[in-house]
Amino acid sequence: MPETQGQKLPARRHRMALEGRERLSVEGVEDVSGFDESLVALRTPLGELNIRGEGLHIERIDLEQGQLELRGKIVELGYDEPPEARSLWSRLFG
Repeated sequence: MPETQGQKLPARRHRMALEGRERLSVEGVEDVSGFDESLVALRTPLGELNIRGEGLHIERIDLEQGQLELRGKIVELGYDEPPEARSLWSRLFG
């Protein structure tokens, strides 16, 4: 996350809206880690968001505003925890 004169900026709000498994709007997108027709991986304030499906394509993206719109058959939404949120135990043995 960018810093201004040694101070951290507040985290963006993270929201999603799913319309009938065919259209997904996401706010709070920090980066797109990768994408193809079956997987879109996004970095969000709550961790890595993996969107799995069929025929996925990014319809609109604005990283400055943190917004993304996706179309296709959405099958699964899942988060991977950000590294700093994991406990010491899980970092050592996970």
